[in-house]
Amino acid sequence: MPTYPVKHTETGETKEFSMTMKEYDQWRKENPKWDKDWSKGTGGAVSGVGDVYSRTDGGWNEVLSKVGSMPGSKVKPQKTTHF
Repeated sequence: MPTYPVKHTETGETKEFSMTMKEYDQWRKENPKWDKDWSKGTGGAVSGVGDVYSRTDGGWNEVLSKVGSMPGSKVKPQKTTHF
């Protein structure tokens, strides 16, 4: 689940939340004096959660194939490189 570091625009207080993007979007609407704390980066997933794909991983090409099957998509699987 993504983490969101935020900063109060008037007081400078900082917090960090772990929530879905939909939850974060709603929280932001309800808390307009808080903004993304860009000094902390762009956010990310909690480590150890989810799959990680390398560019030459067959799983990554599977993801690209699914994206490429969408109407109008120009995405194609990558050529694999064996070292």
